[in-house]
Amino acid sequence: MAPMSLPPGFIFYPTDEELVAYYLDRKINGRTIELEIIPEVDLYKCEPQDLPGMYLILFCSICKMEVKV
Repeated sequence: MAPMSLPPGFIFYPTDEELVAYYLDRKINGRTIELEIIPEVDLYKCEPQDLPGMYLILFCSICKMEVKV
């Protein structure tokens, strides 16, 4: 995602319902979101101690791990 310029005073504080019904639904179904405000982050490339404070809301794909026996 390219860096964006937001107007001064811009606040993004959606309700849980808005996140699921609008943003997540659009993301899952491949539809566009007017303002790409929620980043997509590869959590598997981040150290856990670096995550707090980096993002309040984010999208993440689930990666299936192989089980070694």
